[in-house]
Amino acid sequence: MGSRMCTWGALAMGIFWSALTLAADTTETAEQKAAAAPPAEAAELKIANRSVIVFRGTLLGETPELRSRRARAVIDEALAGDEDLQVSIDPIQKSYLVLLGYRRAFIVTPQDLEAGKNSVREAAEAAAENLRLVVMENGEARNVRFLLKAAGFSAVATLLFIGLLRAVRFVRRKLLDLIPKVMQRHTHLLQVGHTQIIDMQNLYYLVDRLLWLLYWALVLLFSYQWLSFVLSQFPYTRPWGESLNIHLLQMARYLLDGILGAMPGLAVAVAIFFIARGISDFMRSLLKRMARPGTISWLSHETLQPTTRLTSLAIWLFALAMAYPYLPGAGTEAFKGLSVLIGLMISLGASSVVGQAAAGLILTYSRTLRPGEFVQVGGHEGTVTEMGMFTTTIRTGLGEMLTIPNSMITGSVTKNYSRTVSGEGYVVDTVVTIGYDTPWRQVEAMLLEAARRTEGILANPAPQVFQTALSDFYPEYRLVAQAVPSMPRPRAELLSVLHANIQDVFNEYGVQIMSPHYLGDPQSDKLVPREKWYAAPAKESPDS
Repeated sequence: MGSRMCTWGALAMGIFWSALTLAADTTETAEQKAAAAPPAEAAELKIANRSVIVFRGTLLGETPELRSRRARAVIDEALAGDEDLQVSIDPIQKSYLVLLGYRRAFIVTPQDLEAGKNSVREAAEAAAENLRLVVMENGEARNVRFLLKAAGFSAVATLLFIGLLRAVRFVRRKLLDLIPKVMQRHTHLLQVGHTQIIDMQNLYYLVDRLLWLLYWALVLLFSYQWLSFVLSQFPYTRPWGESLNIHLLQMARYLLDGILGAMPGLAVAVAIFFIARGISDFMRSLLKRMARPGTISWLSHETLQPTTRLTSLAIWLFALAMAYPYLPGAGTEAFKGLSVLIGLMISLGASSVVGQAAAGLILTYSRTLRPGEFVQVGGHEGTVTEMGMFTTTIRTGLGEMLTIPNSMITGSVTKNYSRTVSGEGYVVDTVVTIGYDTPWRQVEAMLLEAARRTEGILANPAPQVFQTALSDFYPEYRLVAQAVPSMPRPRAELLSVLHANIQDVFNEYGVQIMSPHYLGDPQSDKLVPREKWYAAPAKESPDS
């Protein structure tokens, strides 16, 4: 009886092989026709939730969808039986026949190849391996003992998962209780002198957020692994568990490859920055030595600091440009887009900033102003207290602090009262207009007398009087003197005392101070008699 069945089986296989050979002979003609026709839509053959193969070509007039349905029907029928199924492949012309026992499961043709793969045999072997897994999992799904064992492993994994979650929560609570004590014990490490750099409350909040992120990262990782393990225990859900593992491994491999791939470039970038730091320190020391008197005329104590900053900035910008291609992610589109955005922002919004910085450099190296000098800029008068890259600060005689843009200083006339004096001090000047009926020699003598009476005005060099204009109705007299160095407020007081002395001297000698824009002389002189100098509420001082 067994020999008869083998004979009938061999006869059936022979007939089948003959039909397949005849079909294969017509395959080339069918393939030529299929090549001229539009490509059919691919269809996936999936058995028991596991993907076996994706059909992409039309075979003997059957579309991929029809081929998938026929193969599924054959495989389901074979799996429903109790026989021991073996999966094998046989070549047939340019295609491969995948056999499930004595049944033809499906045919793998060159049209079924995935893009980038050139071997039909490799595709057939991969499909056969997937079909073997289907056969094995079909047997496991019918095995009650295997299912009970899988359920037991899943229960143990679930208990372990719950224990890990509780352990992570317990460790997080213990760390939150321990951190304040550690912070209090090492609080001196976060102080500069007696000043706390970081507030303990803010630091505790930051650490709490970091622990919270770490806690949820571990929870998600454990949940992912638990779900992957449990799904892998049962035949039907095993493909899902395997895909989860594959995704996690691919992500870990991607991150590891990225880190390892970025390390050489990162090492080069770090080396460039260390070299730039060494060159910057060397240039700082070199410029400090070259700033000594008699070495370089334009490099002095005033220009040393901005020159050092500019040199360091140029070195670091060059180092950044050299290290940029080696930075991780420098070639990505996101990095390029960010670079373009930063460049656009600088080009649109930094024009005025660049202008101010250029004006600051001009003021620094032209030495128009220096801290401590008394100057007049655009109608503002005072002592220069600070010169920055973008602005200059001036303190007026009234105690006001003026912040003037450097571009305004370079674009206007600047009067420096501290440069033309001999020795230390600054220039003090004032203007009076007296009618032509008063002798100019008398006016000059009275102005010099008022200067001699003013404490703070130097006798050497001696004050001078200049007739700066001969107007229609009066000449203009300018008193120029040199005062001792003082703060801005005493200078304002000095001018006030000088003006008071000028009025007193002119009153003593009976000369009125007025600009005679008139039609005729006044009937009486506009003078203040001495006896009215201290009219109420003024009080005469003991020194008067």
